[in-house]
Amino acid sequence: MKKGKLLLTALTMNAMSMTAQTQDFTPAKVDFDAYEKLVAEVKEHRKSRLVNLETFLKMSKEEKVIIIDTRSDEMYKSKHVKGAVHLNFSDFTQTSLARLIKSKDTKILIYCNNNFDKDEPNFPTKAYVPKLSNEKALTLALNIPTYINLYGYGYKNVYELSELVSVDDTRIKFEGTSVPAN
Repeated sequence: MKKGKLLLTALTMNAMSMTAQTQDFTPAKVDFDAYEKLVAEVKEHRKSRLVNLETFLKMSKEEKVIIIDTRSDEMYKSKHVKGAVHLNFSDFTQTSLARLIKSKDTKILIYCNNNFDKDEPNFPTKAYVPKLSNEKALTLALNIPTYINLYGYGYKNVYELSELVSVDDTRIKFEGTSVPAN
């Protein structure tokens, strides 16, 4: 009986301590419910903003259009769509976007690694590949979080390359350290 009371007292004190700990700090500026609402809004908006390569290339030639590559600096330097500007996704802030994009009406084109077939980066390939519950491999890429962040920061004139394109496709030009000189 004495051991039971000691255990109950210890558990009660632990619970009280945990409650006190949660009240001793200011919570982070994270609102997951607001994020879920934003994602639902972006999902609808994005449906009409997925473009094939032909449309992507045509838009890229328009005035006041910016192509943003949000991959790592290493990936960008290795190979990127010609004319794309780099903004590492981890550096996305209202300030960094405002420096890069002068108007929220600017047409923004985005793409990522998952748009290019036969593009094998010189990085380790034995990485963990998450699986969905039905054992289908889950493909994670920066297209979606980039789109969500741009939209969330007020940049709604965003278009995303939706087509899988061979890096050997002569319609698209690349530049970077791994691109052979012409």
